Amino acid sequence: MTPAARIAAAIEILDAVSQGRAAEQALTRWARQSRFAGSKDRAAVRDHVFDVLRLKDTVAALGGGVSGRALMLGLLRYNGLDPSEFFNAQGYAPDPLSDEEQSRGTDRDTACALWNLPEWLVPEFERSLGAEAGAVAAALTHRGPVSLRVNLKEADVATAMQNLQSDGVVTTANPVAQTALTVIEGARRVRNTTAYLTGQVELQDAASQAVIDALPQALTCLDYCAGGGGKALAMAAQPNRRVYAHDSDPARMRDLSPRAERAGVGIQELSTDQLRTHMPFDLVLCDAPCSGSGAWRRSPEAKWSFTAARLEELQAIQQDILQQAAVLLSENGWLIYATCSVLKAENEDQVETFLSRNPDWQCRYQRRWPLSENCDGFYTAHLTRG
Repeated sequence: MTPAARIAAAIEILDAVSQGRAAEQALTRWARQSRFAGSKDRAAVRDHVFDVLRLKDTVAALGGGVSGRALMLGLLRYNGLDPSEFFNAQGYAPDPLSDEEQSRGTDRDTACALWNLPEWLVPEFERSLGAEAGAVAAALTHRGPVSLRVNLKEADVATAMQNLQSDGVVTTANPVAQTALTVIEGARRVRNTTAYLTGQVELQDAASQAVIDALPQALTCLDYCAGGGGKALAMAAQPNRRVYAHDSDPARMRDLSPRAERAGVGIQELSTDQLRTHMPFDLVLCDAPCSGSGAWRRSPEAKWSFTAARLEELQAIQQDILQQAAVLLSENGWLIYATCSVLKAENEDQVETFLSRNPDWQCRYQRRWPLSENCDGFYTAHLTRG
């Protein structure tokens, strides 16, 4: 595919997204219908679509509209490219720009000053992040780093880096966590490397790893909202931990068993009914469902569909999870709360609410990892009785 044909494909996909189709579904459908597109073509089209979703307000202003065509026009202008080189009807390129399209669009400075967030969320960002709110919103418009966790049961950091490099994946140590690597070249090759296939490394954000690094010592550990099991795997790779995994929807854990086998660690999956027979636990990790706002640069579509009503719904779910998890602990056990959110409403406010409802509990530790070039935005708090 030519660069212009990739632009045309992105326009088609963005129009499907605007009509209500999820971006991933629209991309998959396009790829199935476009057998001529190679892996580099699919990657380039995907990058166009996700760049637009990260920058939707800005590129809509630059392109003078919200159609797929206007958004891609805006993205080209944002990137300092001449749209007429792509909108020329040659081969599979989009039709040439009309006089109206060429004259439409806000000036660059005004467009680039936009926050690229739903309007109602801007005050939430300001309350949560203070003077850093604008910088965090801006960071969400860029692609996030590809981070790996070195499984120290299988390899040390230096060995893992060397093995990755031999397969064309260049990494550098990430300062956020002791086991974290940032991929600086060959990110799309990671899953095919020997280091990945033999369990030496896992894909995991550096701040997510840091949440596990910060955990207190505890023998029996339950990942109460395990999902795909990334944090359970990280716990199981640490010495002297017996790790259990649970999720209210067991289907979310379908990949955990093969991942644990590849990593060479043992994790026992528990149903909700089985929790009572295995309690009490020394530590229960609640990586609670949340807005995912700390990781929106990876799923930019989510920020545009997020609503105030959904935030309230998530807050209720988060409190329920904390209350349910608290009863599973031993007398001196640790209740660990974590989110990949940057919003106070899902972080500090939730801890304060839990403590107000449970005055015999206290917060021993809490920390935010700000969204940066090294990691996504994360929050954690460690709670105990007495």
